[in-house]
Parts: sequence; structure tokens; C-alpha cells
Amino acid sequence: MPAPHELTAVELRDALASGELGAEEVTVHYLERINELNPALGAFLTPTPELALAEARSADTHRARGKQLGLLHGMPLAHKDLTDVAGVRTTLGSAALDPWTAQEDAPLPAVLRRAGAISLGKTQVPEFGLSSYSENLVGPPARNPRDTRLSPGGSSGGSAAAVAAGLIPFAPGTDGGGSVRIPAAATGLVGLKPNRGRIPSGSGQQDLGGFVVAGPLARNAADAALLLDAMVDEPHYRATGAFPAEGTFLAAALRAEGQFRIGVSTRSPFESRLDIRLDPEALQALDAATAALTGAGHDLVDTDLVYDERYPEAFQVVWTASLATLSLPEGGAERLSDLAAVMRQRALRRTAAELVTAVDVLRTFETETIRQYSAYDMILTPTLGMTPRPVGWYGSDSGGAEDRADEDYARQCLYSPFTSMVNVCGLPAITLPVWDTAAGLPMGVQLIGRPGAEADLLAVAVQLGY
Repeated sequence: MPAPHELTAVELRDALASGELGAEEVTVHYLERINELNPALGAFLTPTPELALAEARSADTHRARGKQLGLLHGMPLAHKDLTDVAGVRTTLGSAALDPWTAQEDAPLPAVLRRAGAISLGKTQVPEFGLSSYSENLVGPPARNPRDTRLSPGGSSGGSAAAVAAGLIPFAPGTDGGGSVRIPAAATGLVGLKPNRGRIPSGSGQQDLGGFVVAGPLARNAADAALLLDAMVDEPHYRATGAFPAEGTFLAAALRAEGQFRIGVSTRSPFESRLDIRLDPEALQALDAATAALTGAGHDLVDTDLVYDERYPEAFQVVWTASLATLSLPEGGAERLSDLAAVMRQRALRRTAAELVTAVDVLRTFETETIRQYSAYDMILTPTLGMTPRPVGWYGSDSGGAEDRADEDYARQCLYSPFTSMVNVCGLPAITLPVWDTAAGLPMGVQLIGRPGAEADLLAVAVQLGY
């Protein structure tokens, strides 16, 4: 039998459910890989081997007694260090805060624990989840398994690096502006951002715009669908009828049904403020995806999308608004990164009227963008505008703190010009690793679905072999 990390997550789930593999056996295997590989990757900020082994032994005992097994019985995973896990240190990726040890699980870890999953620890994130890279002052930066000189992206970068390197079979991420899709694309994974409200326990931290939703990072679409099924609070969603028409997301993915009208676009709402120039590799990935989708029987058409020019400023205002309520210990403000410190000061200076205006702009953007998208079943874009960026690329030693923060933020928007708009609209989207560059780096494309159409996105991914 292949080693556990060589199995797909679905195969591993089946082996654990049948008793072919034991939970402790699998947990030990992955902990050994973390011990061996994590020092070079920085994927895990806080491994928790003792807690994981205790849970694994309990899972084996549970199965031996013939009790009903959860959907993810014995399956290893890890959580971003933006969410509380009982008995484990939380830092939010910030040296400005005093770390704390949670007494109980946050809602998402609690849902996955009830499903039988075993957490192996906490993964690296940017400070407060603000960035499209996973570097902070708390621990070593997360690095890309394809090339450790490069970043795996963020804010779910540590989790993506862990999945891509086989340190865990899959992982829950959170996505408020691309934080699942960006690192999935940078590391060659499938990453799914569900529809707003799909996962009631899904936010990494509460956000004013309702941008953040939890979603799966996995090596293929079926594995992502399995984790999505476990992440959804089933009693709530069975009651509202928001599940796929027939059965589970995994079943919908494996049926791989449907032919769709797909609009192709390279327009970005950041064009009104930034010179968005796509790397040739991003366009090659888009061409590869267009050919593959056409070959699978879908109708690919060019679009003529127009975005509200007020979007860039409005998004930044709402995205960073929660920093105004951040409570710091004495001396904590001096330990913030330039990006967090500058954005916090700006958030504190804004009036209520300015904040309401920004929210209204984004509400209008959501309505108008969904109206334009409604002419198509899906929208196809590149996921990223550039190849994976070097660790440290976003930082600068020149200028004052405000200049450095503005350059950091601008580089994030140039790197990922197509993801945040999906969060503002609340739509589901999936990134697929359709292209490898000559240097062996992954490039992804993004498919944006109609409201509630995660099952269709997963089905198309399986049609294309992902």
C-alpha cells in the first residue's frame, strides 16, 4: 500500500474508515514528515504532536468499540493561526499581541473535530491575515515547496505549503480577499472559496464587509469537495436546501456533469488606480484553461466587463476597518508591521460617514458586477497576475512607514488583481493549477460561479482532470 501522504484525501479517508489504516499510524506518519520537512518550509508555526497523538488514539478506540464514525474519522489537518484551537497558542501572526492559549475551539475547528478530524497544529499566516504573503515577526516565513526562495502566498500560505508538501492531506483555509485561492495557485493546489454564508462557522475573524468565508485547500477537486462537506454545518443547510440538488459536494464533483457558458476576462477593478500588467505565464495559463474547457464541451466567450472606478479605495477602507477596534497591550503598537500600523492609524482617523460611503460603494459594486456576470454561467480569469513572488518581495527599506505600507499594498493588488472582487460579491470561486512554467512553477486560473454554484465549479474541475 502507498504511504499515507501518497494517497488522495478521499483514499485516505476510505482506508481509515475501513480500518486498513489506523488513526495513530497515520498521525505518526504525518508528524514525522512535519518534523523532517517543516524546518525548510515554515508551514507550521505551532505543531501539536502530543495533542494530535492523544486524539488519534482516542479515534482508534472509538472505532474499535464499533461506534459511528465521523465523515473525517482520523483525518489529519491543520488550522491557520488566525483561529482558536483548544489547548493551543494563538498569535494572529502578530508580535504586537501577547499570545494566548484557547480554552475551547472556535466554531470551524469545532465542526471539523466533531467530524473526526485530527489537528496537527497551527500554520503560518500574515499579521491579522491582512496580506497575500505569509510572513510576520512571530516566526519564520512560510515558503513555497516548489521553490523555497518563493512565497506560497497568503493568508492561508502556511496551510497551502503544508498540503503541497504532503505534511497534511488537505486543510481548511479562510478567504477574505483571495486568501485560499492565492496560495492554492502559488503552490499548485485546488482552492475553493465558497459562497458567502455557505459555511456559518467559516470566518477567520469577523469583518465588516462580510468578505471572509472558510474554504478547502486540496490536491484535487474531489478532496476539496470532501472537506467542504465536512465544513458545512449540515443540519442548518439541510433545512435551507442549500446543498447540491443530489447528495453531497463530493458526489456532485464525481458526477462531473454540466456544460456551461463561460465568459473569459482579464479585466480587474484595480485598473482604475494601478497599471495591471499580466506576466506572460498568467496569460499562458488562461490560454491553456480556455483550450481545456472548450475541449470539454463548454462555450467560451469573451466578455466586456466594466468595474466601478471607486472600488480600490472602498475595498481598502472596508478591508482594514476592523483594525480600528484592535486592542493592543502596552508597547504593542511599536511591534506592528508597517502595513498593519499604517492601516490601523488610517482606520482610526476615518469618520463614520467615510466608512458608510465605502460600504455603499461596495454594495453597488456587488449588485452591478453580479448583474454583468449573470449573462454567463461562470467567469474565467487568471488567478494571479504574476508568477509566485520571492519571500520578502513585498517589503521595502526606502521611504517612511506610509510609503512602505502603500507599496506593500499596491504590490499585493498587482500580484492578485482578480480575487478580492469575488469576496465583495459573495460568489463562489475555484482556482485550478492548469499550467507549469518553464521553471516548474504553478500558474492557476479562477472560475467564478453563480450564487451557490460550488457543485458546478467542482464538477468542471473534475471534468478537466483536477
